[in-house]
Amino acid sequence: MVLKLREEYPRWGKDKLVVLLRRRGQQVSASMVGRILARLKARGVLKEPLRRRLCSRRRRPRPYAVRKPRDYRAHQPGDLVQVDTLDVRPLPGVVYKQFTARDVVSRWDVVEAHTRATARTAAGFLEALQRRTPFVVRAIQVDGGSEFYADFETECQRRGIRLFQLPPRSPKLNGAVERAHRTHLEEFWECYDGELALGPLGQALLAHEMVYNTVRPHQALGWKTPAEYISQCHPDLAPSGQLSHM
Repeated sequence: MVLKLREEYPRWGKDKLVVLLRRRGQQVSASMVGRILARLKARGVLKEPLRRRLCSRRRRPRPYAVRKPRDYRAHQPGDLVQVDTLDVRPLPGVVYKQFTARDVVSRWDVVEAHTRATARTAAGFLEALQRRTPFVVRAIQVDGGSEFYADFETECQRRGIRLFQLPPRSPKLNGAVERAHRTHLEEFWECYDGELALGPLGQALLAHEMVYNTVRPHQALGWKTPAEYISQCHPDLAPSGQLSHM
């Protein structure tokens, strides 16, 4: 009876089969059914159906982005900048997409708010990122969000910036920018009481970014600001006086 039921329902395990058996008057336990199944398999009487991969998420091919090589290490500012987007809802019905970039070495951040997160918007953020960092951005790491395809990927290639894409379901590998999201939520969005129109909001966020990079001490940097860290530890990366004006 166990063999017949299993052949009729090949994906059902002992717990389901024992219910069917009891309905037919067989007083057996799940463990007994499990032992019977094991013996049937060992004797070659019970043949399990082959597992076939019938469906999967199709990932769009990336013409330029690759997985970050295992031996790639960030040694100085610009070697690896993590970029991500965050939904921010300051009021019911009001949604902004915050683009956040964090340099993993210096903790230098660039943040912008937009109404949409598209590949074109992301490409524009890339321009702002290069303009507002006091070092050359050599590599960027992103997740598989649609905003980091198309125009964004093309722009990275045009600028000669290496683009690394994370494996699926691995946000912890972008931990630096995830932590940056939390910081800017707590220190800007939760304290901001100004206008929510994109213009004044953008100016306020830019002022916050400047404070973050040039005033706020960072424990991970020995209580230096990102600007102080770069000036003292990597003085060759920015022209003289650039850091003090950013």
